[in-house]
Amino acid sequence: MAVAAFVVDQLSKYLVIHVMELWRIRSVDILPPVLNFRYGENRGINFGLFGDGSEASRWVLIGLAILICAGVLIWARRTTLPRMAQAGAGLLVGGALANVLDRLLYGYVLDFLNMSCCGFNNPFVFNLADVFIFAGAIALVFFAPDHRTASKKGQ
Repeated sequence: MAVAAFVVDQLSKYLVIHVMELWRIRSVDILPPVLNFRYGENRGINFGLFGDGSEASRWVLIGLAILICAGVLIWARRTTLPRMAQAGAGLLVGGALANVLDRLLYGYVLDFLNMSCCGFNNPFVFNLADVFIFAGAIALVFFAPDHRTASKKGQ
């Protein structure tokens, strides 16, 4: 799952931003207002938080993402996880590493997805890696075993 998430994210960014030249045209309405492509350069974490644009923050975010990925991988290897939790760990790691590659190549994360609905105009952009990270985290919350609960049941 990690490899699939990584490849799908990087391929989508290449196609939309470089092949479709979103970097140049800046905006394409796909299914307005629900799905639009808007070019974005994210120097922070989700929604641009903590993105002062400095080289130091770039490397801190790269290091933090790699540490989190390593922690998730070590934990997943040492824990018996159901398939959905394994898939979630893979999605989270693949998405995080795809964004790390962006930061290494460009100095920022390439974003292009924008979704609005029902009279709400969402100003934020994101990418598929962000979706994979979020979906992976949710899968771990719901499908990873709670060892505290399991140990209490055994008493």
